[in-house]
Order: sequence, then structure tokens, then C-alpha cells
Amino acid sequence: MAHHSPLFLSIAAVAILAELIWRLRTGRGYDGRAALTTAGLVAGNLIVGTLHAVVLATAFGLVWSQVPHRFLTDQWHSWALGFFAVEFAYYWFHRASHRVRWLWATHNVHHSAEQLTFLSSLRLGWTNTLSLGWLFYLPVIAMGFDPRIVVILLAINLNYQFFLHSEAIPRLGRVEWVFNTPHHHRAHHASNPEFLDRNFGGMLIVWDRLFGTIAPESDVIKRYGLAGKAREDNPFRVATREWALILTDFRNAQEWKARWASLVHMK
Repeated sequence: MAHHSPLFLSIAAVAILAELIWRLRTGRGYDGRAALTTAGLVAGNLIVGTLHAVVLATAFGLVWSQVPHRFLTDQWHSWALGFFAVEFAYYWFHRASHRVRWLWATHNVHHSAEQLTFLSSLRLGWTNTLSLGWLFYLPVIAMGFDPRIVVILLAINLNYQFFLHSEAIPRLGRVEWVFNTPHHHRAHHASNPEFLDRNFGGMLIVWDRLFGTIAPESDVIKRYGLAGKAREDNPFRVATREWALILTDFRNAQEWKARWASLVHMK
């Protein structure tokens, strides 16, 4: 869903290299096998990305064609209001991705790395189209926000989040009251029980404060990766593991209520 400009990719490459040097110099080590897994997942996303873009363009376009009131793209308030609308939609999409198994089947890929690095931010699932998370943004377009505004703001949101995935960046003081920071996102990725399913914001942390999903302020040493799941380094298995489990549970269910539960209830 995000478009990465050459400038962003250049900055990201420098950040990844600088973090690699920092981790090695401070004795934290760098997980080379995990990096290769991430590279495989990125390659897979390049293949499925075109199909996903076509689905989004079609769905966004259909909704936009029915909107009576439209915010103009050349007015600053369209972008300002759009920013908060997209952030709000992202918060609920992200929260649902941790609470609804069908969505988690794609999103769990992002949480599979056991070392939090800038590179691990690129560890994304291949089944976004199937998981239907993009439906959360249709109401934003229905409110009158041009699909171009939504897509560009989402790209900015996701590019910003790249820099949240690191242990190298310290606490940022008062900034953390409003904005999502590496401190907040380290807690989000932690598999320690007290941190599970917290800090769902994109660029902002205010929705988490408002809706009670903010993680406790703590400097507890954090464990990363999927709670209760063994490490997996095969990109295909990482991308499909939860779907396989869903299919097994669905087939084993004896009644439709149980089959529905296998699709939506987290295990």
C-alpha cells in the first residue's frame, strides 16, 4: 500500500547500515538469517503488490464515484483533516489485525522477527488483499477524501513507521505524549504478556491513550517474535503458517458456529 520514493529508500539504506554497525559494536549482534527471511518476504510482496494495487484502485474508485461531497486536493484543510481520518482508520485497522484472526493471518508476519531492526519493518505479509484490511479505509473515502489523499497519507504513515523499528533510538521525552515513537513501538512488538496488543497507532499515539490501549511505561527488557510460536525462517512458511492453522481448525470444526470462530477468534 505504501510507495517508497528513491529519497526514502536511500535514507532507509543508510539507517539499516548504521544500525547494523551500532548493533555489532555494542555486542547486540545482527540476525543474518532473519535478514534473509525478510528479503524473501519483500520479494514475495513485489510479486503480489501489483494485484493488491489493482484491487485497491478498483474498490477506492467505486466508492469515490458515489461520493456527493468531496474535499479538494488543492486545499490545505483537506490534507489536515485527511491526516486525522487516515490515522484513525489505521488505528482501528491495526487493532483489528491483532484481535481478528483472519486479519492476524497476514499481520502476524510483521511480528515474526525475534530481533527488532529497521530491516524487520519490511517483513510484511503477502495476503493483504485476502485479509480485507483495506476495507477500513473505504469510509474515509466515503467521507469525501480523495483516494489520492488517502494513498499518499498512508504512504507517509507507513514510511514514518519504518523508523520506529529499532532499539538504537532512545526515549524522546514529551514527544511521546502525542507521537508514536520507537519506545512505543518496541512495546508493541514485544511478546512479553504485559505488552501484548498495545500501541496500535501509526504516526500518533493519541488514539491509544484515548481508547485505553497504551502500553505501560516501562523499561522492562523486551522479547520479540510471536508469543507461543517457534521461530520460522522459510519466507513461504512465515507468510502462510497462520492461514494453514486456520484451514485446519475450519476443517476440524463440527458446526458452522465453530467454523466461524476459527476464522475470527484469536488462538
